[in-house]
Amino acid sequence: MIGSLGIHNFYLGYTGKAVAQLLLSIVGWIVIVGPIIASIWGLVEGIMILTKSINTDAHGVPLAE
Repeated sequence: MIGSLGIHNFYLGYTGKAVAQLLLSIVGWIVIVGPIIASIWGLVEGIMILTKSINTDAHGVPLAE
């Protein structure tokens, strides 16, 4: 649920992606498909963070172990 809202992107400093994902989740309820896409997007990015494919934040600072 939180992943589909883009909270992880806000935390990492990617505010543009975070706002896009948040709007897709909230405004996307009008077309029903928006939240499904945002959920898949959040799941994929969550897996990428856990597998260390995304290992720095928006400022280039390495993520802690």
